[in-house]
Amino acid sequence: MTEHRTNKPSDRFVRSHLKTRQLVLLVELGRHGSILHAAQAANLTQPAASKLLAELEHALGVQLFERLPRGVAPTLYGDVMIRRAGAALAEMDAAHQEVMELLSGLSGRVAVGTVMTPSTSLLPEAVKRLKQNYPRVHVAITVDTSKPMIQRLRAGELDLVIGRILDTESAAVLNFEPLNDEPHSLIARAGHPLATRANLQLAELVGLGWILPPSGSILRDRLTALFLSQGLDQPAEIVETLALPVITNLLLDSDMVCALPTELVQPYLDAKLLSILPIELGIRMDLYGIVTRKNNQLSPGALAMLQTLREVAITRP
Repeated sequence: MTEHRTNKPSDRFVRSHLKTRQLVLLVELGRHGSILHAAQAANLTQPAASKLLAELEHALGVQLFERLPRGVAPTLYGDVMIRRAGAALAEMDAAHQEVMELLSGLSGRVAVGTVMTPSTSLLPEAVKRLKQNYPRVHVAITVDTSKPMIQRLRAGELDLVIGRILDTESAAVLNFEPLNDEPHSLIARAGHPLATRANLQLAELVGLGWILPPSGSILRDRLTALFLSQGLDQPAEIVETLALPVITNLLLDSDMVCALPTELVQPYLDAKLLSILPIELGIRMDLYGIVTRKNNQLSPGALAMLQTLREVAITRP
């Protein structure tokens, strides 16, 4: 008796209805919010793009985009398809890259995202060690806060992230290998007027210039909560940046302050160019770690980067 296998509904949809051009079109619609501009970016005519979108909506039985007077906007279903389409295309790009790497020896490209502290020590050491073993691997590094990098990881734009998972939805589809936390101190220039103040209070710091991370970051939220918990206004004079060279130069040439892990500026502290102000902020960040996508096969270059990061992390104090 012959056994007949029945494909799941999702299999039938992918095999019978889904086209690569539709995936490309979905991603471009998400970027441009316009069928005309998305069609141009996908090398399609506008009528062809409209037809592909209509076929996809018919196959799914849902509306993916609202037609607006000027352009289109994704529905809830459209957001899902855009995200999944981007990940699917990234997977095919990665497959092509992996085949090329196997043909030519370990080379290719690995895209790594990192929060600021690992960018100054852990990641550079791992990159140096990786290059000693695999000099042809091209490493692209992004330094940012965790939230946007996790979004890029889920979309397939990054291979791995050294950061934090901040929402339950992402936690369900990502792997997390904890590495370290980041106790923060208040950093200022050497000789700062408050550097020797006994019993320094947070209220004395409100009127200073502060260098802060962007709104929405964990540290920014916790600093905001710190001031609110003591009934204080937020600092009025602020500069927002994550760029360490900008931060250190502002600190060296002014009386501004910044909450930072001491590891980031240890050379400046050792050289007595910067100092730690005598106040306990009580701010500790959640553990950061290595984040990868579940059920995703890393390319040989990305896998080598992951293994090297693990090796370096083990040897660090």
